[in-house]
Amino acid sequence: MRDVPVCTACKLPLSARSLVLALGLALGLALGANRAAAAAPRANAGSAGWQYFLRSDSAPLLRGWKHPGLPAGWTVRHGVLSKSGHVDDLESTRKYRDFDLRWQWKVGKASNSGIFYRATHRYDEIYWTGPEYQLVDDAHTPDGKSRMTASGSVYAMYPSPAGVVHPYGHWNRARILVRGQHVEYWLNGRKIVDYHLGSPDWRKRVAASKFKAYPGYGLAPEGLIGIQGDHPGSVEIRDMRIKVLP
Repeated sequence: MRDVPVCTACKLPLSARSLVLALGLALGLALGANRAAAAAPRANAGSAGWQYFLRSDSAPLLRGWKHPGLPAGWTVRHGVLSKSGHVDDLESTRKYRDFDLRWQWKVGKASNSGIFYRATHRYDEIYWTGPEYQLVDDAHTPDGKSRMTASGSVYAMYPSPAGVVHPYGHWNRARILVRGQHVEYWLNGRKIVDYHLGSPDWRKRVAASKFKAYPGYGLAPEGLIGIQGDHPGSVEIRDMRIKVLP
């Protein structure tokens, strides 16, 4: 029988050693590809009807409240939207009526931001028409001292429970579910607020708040999704996606 060269270090024939090395390389490439796919930002149009606001280095479904495009001070890197300091608010490039909106977020120390929905340009500022999902560092801001304005609250309208939000610098998972006048806020897998737009309770709360100066607050049947930028501090958002509901 013909002699087969042997690797003296591993005691295997060279042909077998080559096969082992080839299999190891293939396995390593496959694992690397899987990790890269898991870390890569999702495409704009996802499966099951999801629309994604963020790509790797762009925000195709967002623009400035006052001007087209992404305003100065906002950046998108590796699928993460971020800002630091006072910048222009953002709005979606289209209006939404009934939807399931989900995203992940974290704020810096003493930072304050928020997500708006069904906002319109009836007034100069986005928060005079669109109800807000508050994003804030509860421990180091005045707003965080009251559950009515703390993280997860319907800002100045309905309180959020304590002990659900993660501290500043840590990622949170959030959701706004809107069907007709019924709205749910979710935070880190828990439903934290449930209310009805335009209900007697809603109108009573509006009348007792600063929003009473803006007729029609929260009553638009459809409107824009917004992200607050004109408050201090930093905010980061990733995996922001929306599904239009029938």
